[in-house]
Amino acid sequence: MITGITGQDGTYLSRFLLDKGYRVYGLVRYNAAPNISNLDYLGIEDRVKLLNVDLTELSDVIRVVEKIQPDEIYNLAAQSSVGLSFEQPIATYEFNTSSTLNLLESVRIVNPGIKFYQASSSEMYGNIDKDKLPVTEKHYLNPSSPYGVSKASAHMITTSYRQCYNLFASCGILFNHESCLRPSKFVTKKIVETALKISDGSVNELVMGNMNISRDWGYAPEYIKVIWMILQNGIPDDFIVCSGEVCSLEEFVCEVFTQLDLDYKDFIKVDNNLYRPLDLDIIYGDNSKARNTLNWNYNFKLPELVRKLIEDEIEYSEWKNRHFHN
Repeated sequence: MITGITGQDGTYLSRFLLDKGYRVYGLVRYNAAPNISNLDYLGIEDRVKLLNVDLTELSDVIRVVEKIQPDEIYNLAAQSSVGLSFEQPIATYEFNTSSTLNLLESVRIVNPGIKFYQASSSEMYGNIDKDKLPVTEKHYLNPSSPYGVSKASAHMITTSYRQCYNLFASCGILFNHESCLRPSKFVTKKIVETALKISDGSVNELVMGNMNISRDWGYAPEYIKVIWMILQNGIPDDFIVCSGEVCSLEEFVCEVFTQLDLDYKDFIKVDNNLYRPLDLDIIYGDNSKARNTLNWNYNFKLPELVRKLIEDEIEYSEWKNRHFHN
């Protein structure tokens, strides 16, 4: 059972699990027609069963867990935009924490043998002194955005249920991971999408905010494999999932434009309105626990990551043009 199944991670995870012979159920928002274009793009829309659920209502969540009787629950549903969380802090916090709590409580009530995965986030760590990087699983949580606070709360609720009720509840602490299935409001998607439009002459500038921030970026289709591995581990535990590499947003932009034979300086416009009230200066992680305990191998360097994102974006936009213009 996957919450947030129509998002980037939910879609890739669904395909991965289907290929392993799982039956996959996806929970989608109540009173809203689900946007299944991601599932459609990967050709799995007919292979997953979608159910409408209000994750903020415990009785609703218990009902669906009783109905499906899942072996594994992957909780990927969240208001996941850091920028939007500054505009909607209450809604972000309430949804991201109550949905997690209701799922854990339903596992405890219906069947404590269900394995539970919580999608945690590197945003939980907040601004860390450079000399204390990279982030490991032992770092203190010190979030600096409403989104980070909500994710830290959901993370701690999950570890609390593991300790108090002996549930198999694990957290994957994923650093930035990208793909063509990201919504356009996410910066890497915006950069690749716009750079391709500049390359074909349909657009003439890329508007950016703060380009001095540095992040640990990875390739989403590879990260979802470790999500599954975390629930196959012998004991429930928390794992950082990251590339272990760091680069600035400006370096990322430069790499995208360079691979398209363009000089990014000719096309960038900085808009101060796109700066966040508070932004993490630099953050990157140490993935050695996931590598050593789960035998996860991840070797994408920045040029390879960017090459994959550009190739995937071209394929995705060609599909979108065929799909929506026919």
